[in-house]
Amino acid sequence: MSLEVKVPAVGESITEVTIAQWLKKDGDRVEMDEVIAELESDKATFELPAEAAGILRIVAQEGDTVDVGAVICKIDQDGAAASAPSAPAAEAAPAAPAPATAAGAGEAVEMKVPTVGESITEVTIASWLKKDGDQVEMDEVIAELESDKATFELPAEAAGTLEIVAQEGDTVEIGGLLCRIVPGAGATKANAQANAKQEAANQAVAAKPAAAAPSGAQTYASGTPSPAAGKILAEKGINASDVQGTGRDGRITKEDAQNAQAKPAAQPAAAPAAKQEAAAPAGDRNQRREKMSSLRKTVARRLVQVKNETAMLTTFNEVDMKPIMDIRAKYKEKFKEVHEVGLGFMSFFTKACTVALKEWPAVNAQIDGNDMVFNDFVDVSIAVSSPKGLVVPVIRNAEQLTLDGIEKEVIRLAKKARDGKLSIEEMTGGTFTITNGGVFGSMMSTPIINAPQSAILGMHNIVQRPVAVNGQVEIRPMMYLALSYDHRIIDGRESVSFLVRVKELLEDPMRLLLGV
Repeated sequence: MSLEVKVPAVGESITEVTIAQWLKKDGDRVEMDEVIAELESDKATFELPAEAAGILRIVAQEGDTVDVGAVICKIDQDGAAASAPSAPAAEAAPAAPAPATAAGAGEAVEMKVPTVGESITEVTIASWLKKDGDQVEMDEVIAELESDKATFELPAEAAGTLEIVAQEGDTVEIGGLLCRIVPGAGATKANAQANAKQEAANQAVAAKPAAAAPSGAQTYASGTPSPAAGKILAEKGINASDVQGTGRDGRITKEDAQNAQAKPAAQPAAAPAAKQEAAAPAGDRNQRREKMSSLRKTVARRLVQVKNETAMLTTFNEVDMKPIMDIRAKYKEKFKEVHEVGLGFMSFFTKACTVALKEWPAVNAQIDGNDMVFNDFVDVSIAVSSPKGLVVPVIRNAEQLTLDGIEKEVIRLAKKARDGKLSIEEMTGGTFTITNGGVFGSMMSTPIINAPQSAILGMHNIVQRPVAVNGQVEIRPMMYLALSYDHRIIDGRESVSFLVRVKELLEDPMRLLLGV
């Protein structure tokens, strides 16, 4: 029984595809869902999986342009290589053990995207830690998945051979298929032996006159363009050797060809100097395009949403940092010796905010529909810049922590953020946010509220400036503070009074110890 494999519908506006490469040869045995070819449209490259197990009979050759729905190949499902009347008996023999080999491999375990949070509907494959065809062990981490909130590890659900379905960078919905694991290492070895025998038979066929070989068959090497890419390069007059390929084994893809630029032609030696200067390029003008990560897209969407849906205002003040800097200079060594953690500015600011939030609870509240929700606890979100973007882990019940407790939490959460190991629980539920743009040199800014919270405090860099102190001009280390707030729930009196209270506590740190 022969199954016809047709070009699948790959997009609403795509009517035809080009066969970029056959990954299997005519007469090879293929397994169900095994990728047998790469198809190229004017927009992207797609993989063609086998729709059944059997012997491949290629109809359309590499480089051919085929309409969607047209037959591209056939698969003889009886699994007998001898079904081709012109094939010698010696060529059919190696393929005969294949059905038994496949049967002994065991049923493949399909691994799908697990449920990782109530509000998460899709994830992006950040990286595969194992390659296609590798042996994996039960519970071994094989991939990292990235949502719009955190990064998760994907453990293997069985031991066996890994068959990757979704590639790095792909976005897959919850429940979508990621990979398969074929149990048993022995089956892999048996398949490898069968493939080796089949390859030897294929080489014997290839040694015959060229008329017996498929007319369009070819092998892509590093730096070789696909048919579509070759056509584009020819139109541009660009040599393939001048283009860096990003496809499989260094192959030049259609996108590589579209992005390629011709090298400026060399000017004749006798040309006037003025013409040479006019023809000289004005420097590199390359562009680089990167796909936005799920985290970056979510941050962008939420920031715009906050700007559009809140009545956000910002009030400013300045703080004389000398008292805190004097305390740190005097006690930082002893503090680290006792608590095994450094004494930073963040603990002072966090503690000052927890005190001020208790006095002005609206700043610690949020709007839920037509209700205002007030919290009798303070969960402080700390904005952290990680390699994958801005994340905001939460210090729970910060009002109950001492300075060393806050410092330890800040260090723990910041390390997990840099390593991409923050959990969903560690990044949700904050009631107030602190962000420190001063570490990057920011002098003043208007931070955007971290929804559904109602306020955010922005710290900035410390600058030596002349200020009036008791009627005298002195040089003091000064910092600007900015409080952005939602005017729908926080009035001007509350926002200004909150910021003034924070200023008082920071300029007289003894108040934090005495609670006054």
